[in-house]
Amino acid sequence: MELIMIKILKTVLLASVLALSVTSAKSEAVKLVTLEYPPYEYKDGSSADGIVVRILQAAFGKLGKDITIEVLPWKRALHMVKEGDADAIFTAYKNDERVKFLDYSETVLMPQVLSVWVQKGSDVGFDGSMDSIAGHKIGLVDGISYGTMVDEAIKVGTLKSVDYAPQSENNIKKLMGGRIDAIIMNKYGAMHHLKNHKGLDKVVELQPEISSIPSYIAFSKKNNLAGLRDQLDGVLQEMIASGEYQKIIDTYFAG
Repeated sequence: MELIMIKILKTVLLASVLALSVTSAKSEAVKLVTLEYPPYEYKDGSSADGIVVRILQAAFGKLGKDITIEVLPWKRALHMVKEGDADAIFTAYKNDERVKFLDYSETVLMPQVLSVWVQKGSDVGFDGSMDSIAGHKIGLVDGISYGTMVDEAIKVGTLKSVDYAPQSENNIKKLMGGRIDAIIMNKYGAMHHLKNHKGLDKVVELQPEISSIPSYIAFSKKNNLAGLRDQLDGVLQEMIASGEYQKIIDTYFAG
């Protein structure tokens, strides 16, 4: 009888330990790291905010997953996912070196769009070539690469009148003040500054875009999270198809 009781107690104890382990695994938050890059992701007091932060909060919420987001220097964030000290990183460009230690999402988390911006009602036109804006005064940020097409146009002198500023916000102010004819800038970065300076209804983006570079969320291979990556891919695709993805972006700028 005593032997039976011992066996029963062992069974109950084992079941309790297993249940505790499962509960702990379920409740453990997914640790995400990113960089300071408004309006996509940035530190707001003690928490993170931004367009991509809100998209990921909604997506992981649909999976029933809690997340933590830490805003760090980019080099440190990359090291953490490489070593398995963080579960995933965003918004990351894909390259041959990073795919060795990261499982990238198939779905583009956020396209990084470069565009020409002008005052509403401006006669500046853009047909996709640098020649079409060659006669105008263009605002750029000093020391920044704008990709092959723009950099080459500056190098060979196609863009004859370039006005450099130390920060992109300076160019927004100059454009709104009529001191330059156009700026070349990241789409949502421009909208972020325009929102802060009440200029969203005063400045417009010209089409076509100059370029669009995909950025992703990527999971640490060391932590074996390819399955979670696949689940998140499905949710992101659903959010894009339903319009929820774009609604989050629109709500951010409307707020």
